[in-house]
Parts: sequence; C-alpha cells; structure tokens
Amino acid sequence: MASAHSTEIQEQGKVSEPKIFVPSTVSKNSILVNPRQRGNPVLKFIRNVPWEYAEVVPDYVLGQGTCALFLSIRYHNLHPDYIHERLKEVKYAYSLRVLLVQVDVSDPFPIFKSLTHISMLADLTIIPANSAEEAGRILENYKIYENKPPDFIQEKQDPSVLQQVMDSLTSIRVVNKTDAMTLLHNFGSLAEIVKATPEKLALCPGFGPNKAQKVFDALHETFKRLPST
Repeated sequence: MASAHSTEIQEQGKVSEPKIFVPSTVSKNSILVNPRQRGNPVLKFIRNVPWEYAEVVPDYVLGQGTCALFLSIRYHNLHPDYIHERLKEVKYAYSLRVLLVQVDVSDPFPIFKSLTHISMLADLTIIPANSAEEAGRILENYKIYENKPPDFIQEKQDPSVLQQVMDSLTSIRVVNKTDAMTLLHNFGSLAEIVKATPEKLALCPGFGPNKAQKVFDALHETFKRLPST
C-alpha cells in the first residue's frame, strides 16, 4: 500500500531489469502480493480468492500477464515521485498493468488529471476505488475472471433492459459501473433502488453517507419539461 510502505524506494541506479517471477511454491490460483503491501487494509477485503506474499516486482500479480500497482491519492500528494519510481521498476514486463488508485481526499479531480496523463504515457489502465473494500473487490475480479471467456463474463440477462438500467444509474455523476452493479445486486431492480432510503443505500459496499445522499437526491430530482421553442 502506498500509504503503509515499510521499505524505501530503491535508487534508480540500483533497480535491476524486472522479470515476471512466480515462485514455484505458490499457487497459480492466488493473487501474489509484494511484501511491501503488508499492512494495507485492502488485503482484508480480498476474501473470495486466495492471496499470498511473494517476491514479485509489482504490488499485485493478478495473472500470467496482469499486474497492479496500488496508490492512494493522499500518499501521492506527499510523494509525487513514488509512482514514477515504481514504473521504472515494473517497466513493461506485463501486458496489462493496472494503476489502482484509492480516492482518500475530498477533491481528487486535479490529481486524477495528472495520474490520467501519466497512465496514457505509460500505457496503464487506471481504475479508481472509493474505499479499501472496493479496491479489494477490483483485485478479486481481475483474478476471478482471469481465464474466463467473454460469454461467461457477460451478464445472463436481457442486454437491452440491463443496459438501459446501467445507463440510467451511471448517468449519476458519482456512480460508476461497479457501483451500478452493486446497487442492482443489493436491491434487485431499479424500482427498489429508487425506493431505498439514503441510510439503506449507504450500507452498500463502496458507498457512504455522502455518496448515498447524492444518489438518493439524483433519483428523486423533479423532472422539468423543457420550454418549447
């Protein structure tokens, strides 16, 4: 975890060429965790797949060609060079490199603009997480669906209906696709989501009082007819 690192970043001259290293003593079904992530609250939310510490370069190895680097925005504000040093260590040893960013400041948008620029230049997939629990779920999903075919991952529902509901929910500024699926999983339908109180919405993983209130307000906003021209 960027905010709980127990070791200092190596100097550039000491960084060796990275290699994908999967120790023979660990299971291929496990998420491999760099020991520097010891103490990261994200680890206690990885519950549906096994994980274990291993001497790997990235923070998390999620598959044969997939890895993730973890970064909290608060830590990035204090140590802006950290992510650059980690990218020098990992380089291009993995075909898919995920930058998992935990949003732990009140105004993350200026920092996300900078991190998005870094991700574009470094060919990273940047994924925000609003909590340690959500970050754990994201890591789990990468591992769970590692070798699944597209038709397995695809939701077994009427795509037109599901897509309309997803589009409706994600049109709310604070709701991403993961949040939308979480709401549907917990309440079962859009109608039940609309009926839910802010207190019940706040109980969903990845939500909290502020986010739940914004969702509730958006779902109960009065529709206004645009004046005819």
